[in-house]
Amino acid sequence: MRTEQIKTRETAILVGCLLDHRDEERSRLSLEELHELARTAGVEVLEVMTQNRERIDPAWYLGSGKIEEIAARASQLEADVVIFNDELSPSQNRNLEAAFSCKVIDRTQLILDIFASRAHSSEGKIQVELAQYNYLLPRLAGQGKQLSRLGGGIGTRGPGETKLESDRRHIRRRISELKQQLADVVRTRSLHRERRKKNNVFQIALVGYTNAGKSTLLNRLTNADTLQENKLFATLDPTTRQLRLPGGMDVFLTDTVGFIQDLPTALVAAFRSTLEGVKEADLILHVVDAHHPDFEIHLEVVEKVLRDLKAETIPQCIVFNKADLVMPGSYIPRMENAITISALSDEDLRRLLALIERYVRKSYQEMTLQVPAERGDILSLLYREGIELEQQFSETAGAYLIKARINQENPVYGRIQSFRVDLPRSVEEYE
Repeated sequence: MRTEQIKTRETAILVGCLLDHRDEERSRLSLEELHELARTAGVEVLEVMTQNRERIDPAWYLGSGKIEEIAARASQLEADVVIFNDELSPSQNRNLEAAFSCKVIDRTQLILDIFASRAHSSEGKIQVELAQYNYLLPRLAGQGKQLSRLGGGIGTRGPGETKLESDRRHIRRRISELKQQLADVVRTRSLHRERRKKNNVFQIALVGYTNAGKSTLLNRLTNADTLQENKLFATLDPTTRQLRLPGGMDVFLTDTVGFIQDLPTALVAAFRSTLEGVKEADLILHVVDAHHPDFEIHLEVVEKVLRDLKAETIPQCIVFNKADLVMPGSYIPRMENAITISALSDEDLRRLLALIERYVRKSYQEMTLQVPAERGDILSLLYREGIELEQQFSETAGAYLIKARINQENPVYGRIQSFRVDLPRSVEEYE
């Protein structure tokens, strides 16, 4: 019976190093995330083993005696894989593979595997493959035992084992090809963003820690059909949908890949093009799982990523989500520009939409224009740009009175200034 279970689902032992200088809470959270990552990859965790150390052992990660203990335990439990909570160096990887009779992977390989299984767009697949090759290139030497395996499982999805056996020159050539393909995709994505900017469309980016509920929020607000699961990295490919606000204005809402503590550098570099879109946003909705016991750490991690992207100056609204799961009396900090909601509540969504609309209106300036009837070019321009709110012909003035709202960065803004009138405040007041 035990053997049948192993065949249908891989089993693993998780290994972590608790460093004396590392924050205890962050170490605990990191190990909990590793457990959740394993679950997301479809792996059953049999045991978690740790060792307190001043520093990571350069040869074995942990002490050699502890490694022998873990190897014996893995053999006793018939574990299929041992997963280490930090990125292993090539030498550590070789030593540990020799010490264990089962597969050995690290946190980076586990995350890469999850990304490989969840990337659906061409851009996502290119980014994952590029990250995998960049990770594997310095680790080609001594990969014989791992590459000789014909079985599947975590740590083997993606580029494919036959490609990994090719020489460094071939892999470097493939990396160059992937970078060029990614550059082409990024160029296309940038053109789309520029077109939306040119069309004066307000852009909102959903950011947040993984599994904070961003995709659920996007689906509920826009009736999108993006994947939503109670797993880490349920969304990998960015999704943009049009959202109509209560006042009738349309904006674009973009879901992004979730952040996580100690995200591998290979992935940060590969997915930077995806995250670059955050810098183009007019408003950032920072979604936080208010139910999670470590949501304050999540807040810090996301804020750091936004600083790294140089997006910290963009207007930001904190959305404390999953309020339906928060126990009465639980602490949720009172913050400026923050709202507490449940994405499953229609009333909460209406409150959020009203808040978004207030942000949008702040970035647009309302004005009343008096456009002579013979200036059809201006009327056509206003219509084409979609900035007209009200229009009424005034017999007294022999002109159209138009109440409009426009972003001051729009090139049209300068062209219509000469038609602006201070009064009336509304079209009806003119008569």
